[in-house]
Amino acid sequence: MVSRNVITWTAVITGLVQNELHEDGLRLFCLMRRGVVQPNSVTYLSALSACSGSQRVMEGRQIHALLWKVGIESELRVESMLMDMYSKCGSIEDAWNVFESAEETDEVSMTVMLAGLAQNGSEEEAIHFFIRMLQDGVEIDANVVSAVLGVSFVDNSLGLCQQLHSLVIKRRFSGNTFVSNGLINMYSKCGDLDDSLSVFRRMSERNYVSWNSMIASFARHGHGLAALKLYEEMITQDVKPTDVTFLSLLHACSHVKLINKGRELLKQMQDVYGIEPRTAHYACIVDMLGRAGRLEEAKSFIDSMPMKPDSLVWQALLGACSFYGDTQIGRYAAEQLFLSAPDSSAPHILMANIYSSRGQWKEREKTIKRMKAMGVTKETGVSWIEIENQTHRFVADDKLHPQAESIHDVLSELFVVMIDEGYIHDKRLLST
Repeated sequence: MVSRNVITWTAVITGLVQNELHEDGLRLFCLMRRGVVQPNSVTYLSALSACSGSQRVMEGRQIHALLWKVGIESELRVESMLMDMYSKCGSIEDAWNVFESAEETDEVSMTVMLAGLAQNGSEEEAIHFFIRMLQDGVEIDANVVSAVLGVSFVDNSLGLCQQLHSLVIKRRFSGNTFVSNGLINMYSKCGDLDDSLSVFRRMSERNYVSWNSMIASFARHGHGLAALKLYEEMITQDVKPTDVTFLSLLHACSHVKLINKGRELLKQMQDVYGIEPRTAHYACIVDMLGRAGRLEEAKSFIDSMPMKPDSLVWQALLGACSFYGDTQIGRYAAEQLFLSAPDSSAPHILMANIYSSRGQWKEREKTIKRMKAMGVTKETGVSWIEIENQTHRFVADDKLHPQAESIHDVLSELFVVMIDEGYIHDKRLLST
């Protein structure tokens, strides 16, 4: 072109970004700014979208500064895109600052903020934000509900799940495939497989995510044969499986020790559907062989992998060695895990358990000392229980709960009964 105006520059930048060529879009935006043609608000929106797609928060902040300079930072759609950019780049505090300083908000900006909180690990804040939206009378659409259903905090509370499901029914979102997919996952993670299956069977239209979610639900609950049966039904419906489908199926086979079927699925994944396995798929095969006690075979399988094994693979093998007390292969797996995940406490704890099961107390002590000397700490495990729609959380030696004294009194009484029934506490093993 002999001459280019803001529309032609913006059209090409937008086209690049829409085709996920984010880096090229940013480069062209920088080139445009060196010339005489000034970007407009649409150009800036596309540039921010490029930052989101390429995780370039520094460039995003620079564009934010330019928006202040030209005086269009407070446009509603610009603020929404800024929140989206900061959220997707993992800078949720910046996204929240933009939201708090906004002169006005709408359904779009609030939905963006809700999704940002959910995607950045601020699950409780996301739920409170959703409640705030309801209280403020914000029009809740299917996208908002889908974002809330994806919050892992919801998975801790069956009561909250049921309330969200009631909202879905009242707002007539049950026919929305994405919402139904969220309900399937939500109920499954809350431990309610029956309601997951009920939602799935009632769906008038299903996509591959629907099938994957239900197969994963069966696998998560140890119903391996049901997962395989649903997979066969999925194939008859001409729904093409994805790598996620096979990952769930391999998990299912691992739980019910269907080794031959698992190997068959791995081959089918490659030969029939042309899907290259990830290390997570290979880790499932290792776990499958390990659960069956075929540790040498699992080690040989790892040696034959077409890619370098990662921490998932070595942890699967080491976990099996811990269960069967195999020190020889266990040491080898632990050494490899040390190299691939030096900050993980798993190799130290699992090896300590192996030595404990063999009565090798000096080796166990050396392993614990090595773990402490390296500054590796074990992540604290958390247990929770829901009573009357309130979730109570506990950690080891927790005395912060308002009813801690009463709880410990009851546990002491139960412990006496357990001892009378023949329970013997095994102090040898540490928990990963």
